[in-house]
Amino acid sequence: NALLPKDCQKVMFSATMPQKIREMAVSLLRDPVEVKLKVSRPAEKIRQTAFLCYEPQKLKIIEHLFKSGNLQRVLVFCGKKDKVKDITRSLKRMNINCAEMHSDLEQRERDDVMLRFKAGQVDVLVATDIVSRGIDIDDIRTVINYDVPHDAEDYVHRIGRTARADRDGEAVTFVSAGQDMTRFKQIEQFLGKEVEKTPLPPGLGDAPEYLAGGKAPGRASRRRGGGRGGRKGRGGARQGRKGKA
Repeated sequence: NALLPKDCQKVMFSATMPQKIREMAVSLLRDPVEVKLKVSRPAEKIRQTAFLCYEPQKLKIIEHLFKSGNLQRVLVFCGKKDKVKDITRSLKRMNINCAEMHSDLEQRERDDVMLRFKAGQVDVLVATDIVSRGIDIDDIRTVINYDVPHDAEDYVHRIGRTARADRDGEAVTFVSAGQDMTRFKQIEQFLGKEVEKTPLPPGLGDAPEYLAGGKAPGRASRRRGGGRGGRKGRGGARQGRKGKA
């Protein structure tokens, strides 16, 4: 930036504008005009469902999903790279053909992983948001949000990896108690609808109840996993019927 002429015009483009990117923009640009594109809603062909769960239950839910159906061409999104590594190790112990993608990998390694996933040599790709934008794969069938994205824009980009090229797709989100619920409630408000809640598989114990406003429930506000759908919680959030695995 210091080597550029002082009177040159600078234009900066970014798919997202987190705080670090905004700080960089301020350091590079002078009195910029900001143009922001409105976030579009997900494609109608994407079937969206969610599991209300506690953090330790998430891997058991994934194991259930893979045993219940022939899940191939799957993207699993996590918020942190350390969690990506842990989940990948756990899935491999379940004999699931998977690979990981995160910022600790060199570009050569990322290219190799993506090439193997595109070629069908890898069934499941566990990744951070590093692959939520800009990847060109048309046959991804299922997106699993292991963690609730920080905002609606990230959610739309993540699940938009499926149902491409006029195909159907499925997006499953794991919603834990606490901040996850608050974020997911905001996502539902953006979507203009409530996402269907799938009861936990039998044997996983209690699930947190989805309260109005996404507030974390107390110990008394729990819903038995594997229970009947269609029941309303105390906050009025309707539980959807059990969806397909």
